[in-house]
Amino acid sequence: MKTPGRPLYSIAEAYIILYMAFLTIPQLSRAKKKGFLEQKFIERIMLAVTEVNGCDICSYAHTKMALEAGLNDKEIQNLLAGLSGDVPPEELPAVMFAQHYADTRGKPSQAAWDQVNKTYGRPKALGILGAVRVMMMGNTYGIPWSSFFKRLKGKPDKRSSLPYELGMLVCSILFVPVAAVHAALSGLAGDTVKI
Repeated sequence: MKTPGRPLYSIAEAYIILYMAFLTIPQLSRAKKKGFLEQKFIERIMLAVTEVNGCDICSYAHTKMALEAGLNDKEIQNLLAGLSGDVPPEELPAVMFAQHYADTRGKPSQAAWDQVNKTYGRPKALGILGAVRVMMMGNTYGIPWSSFFKRLKGKPDKRSSLPYELGMLVCSILFVPVAAVHAALSGLAGDTVKI
């Protein structure tokens, strides 16, 4: 994982990431319902995102989910090491987009997003974007939780501080209802995707 040295998300970034996740959760749900995205594919995307962000709690949880979805140990270990050799060729563009999205802190290039749309078609691309953003949300708030529990065990995350961890935990509680309403209003206005 790329944890050492990767800057943590600011409180402002955390709100935007949460809002973007809420904005595209309906597209992820729709893509799953219509059979555009299998759980294995979603887990590959999520493991790729969490590898970039370095969230211990998310890596643990999604390793379990990936195993339950049918991924093997080697593929999971490779995804968590940033290696994509075991990813099926038809899923590789989405996994690479997921890495790019996380690496750019939720600000991918328009060209990368256009390529995902061209490769998969709009409904499936929106499901992929939803999976990426849900994992970004999980990582953004999972990292402070991981850091806080490490601190309690006497092994603090060198990138973090107790005020940051507590601040992010409090913000997560305050931001959820606000971001949910914000995303719902944006959805009603027809604004479902912002890249």
